[in-house]
Amino acid sequence: MEVYRQRSISSAARALELTQPAVSQHIASLESAIGRQLFERHVHGVTPTAAADELAADIGDRLDQAEAALAAARARSAELAGAIRIIGNPDFLSEVVAPQLVPLLEAGMRVRLQTAGRDEVLHNLIEGHCDLGISAFPVQDRRLRSELIRTEPLIAVAGPAVAARILAAEDLADGLAAEPVLAYTLEQPLMEGWLERNNLLRDPVSPALIAPDLRGLRALLTVGFGWSVLPVYLCHSEIARGELVEIPAPIAVSQNAYFLVWTPSALRHPRIAHARQTLIWSLAQTSSPRSATTDAIDADAQEH
Repeated sequence: MEVYRQRSISSAARALELTQPAVSQHIASLESAIGRQLFERHVHGVTPTAAADELAADIGDRLDQAEAALAAARARSAELAGAIRIIGNPDFLSEVVAPQLVPLLEAGMRVRLQTAGRDEVLHNLIEGHCDLGISAFPVQDRRLRSELIRTEPLIAVAGPAVAARILAAEDLADGLAAEPVLAYTLEQPLMEGWLERNNLLRDPVSPALIAPDLRGLRALLTVGFGWSVLPVYLCHSEIARGELVEIPAPIAVSQNAYFLVWTPSALRHPRIAHARQTLIWSLAQTSSPRSATTDAIDADAQEH
C-alpha cells in the first residue's frame, strides 16, 4: 500500500523505515503469491497495474484502520516523550491550534510548529519533514489522510468609520467597491467567495494589500484602513471591543473548513497517533463565537 500511494519503492522504503531492497523483495513476493504483476518499474518510480488498483481498493482502508488501532494501542502503553512537528498557516496555528497543545506539552511531548501555505504543507507531510498538518482545503492526494476538525464562519469586517461609509451607501456593492480591499492571496478565495455568495461581485477585485498572515490584515483594519473577509476566530474579540464592525452578509455567511492531515505511515509512531487523536478531539470541541450575521440568518430561517 505504501508503494502504491507513493508511486515509488524508494519513497515507500523511507516512509516505512526499511531498506529499498527489502521493500522490493516484499513486492516481488506478493506478485509471486498472487500470480500477477502489481507495478511497472521505470526510472522515476513505479506505475500500478490494474491488479494493484484492485488490491488497493480491497485492502487499503482496512489496513489504515488496522494501523490506527495498533497505533492507539501503542500510544496507551508507550512513552510519549519526544518531538512532534505540526505545519499549517500561521494565524490558525497561533490562534486556534496553540491553545489546544497544553495536554500534549503536559504529557512531556515537545511540539515544533512550522508555518507554510497549502502546497508546502502537503509537500512537507509527504516528504516526512512534518508529522501533522493543517489545511483549509480538502486533500485529494492519495498518499495523505485527513479529517475535518473545524468549520469557521467567514465575515466581512472593517473599522467603524470605514464600515459606516460602506453601510451608508445606497448599494452595498458600490459601498464595498469604494473602499480599499485587503486580501490573503491574489486568488482571494475568502474575499471572492463571500462576494459571490452574496451577489456582490461586480468587477475583478484588485487588493490594496496582500498578506499571507491574516493577522496582518486585521492589524490594518483596526487602524481604520480598508475592509476584508476574515474567519470569526480572528476578529470576534475586536468586534466585541468596537475596534471592528461586521458588515452583515445580505444573503448568506460563507464557511471555511479546516482539516487535520497526515500520512498513514506516520501513525506507526505512538506520539504522532496520540497527538492526532488529541487534536481531532480538542479542535472539534472548540468553535468561534457566532457572528451577528449568522444569528440573524438562523433567526430568519426559523421564522420561515
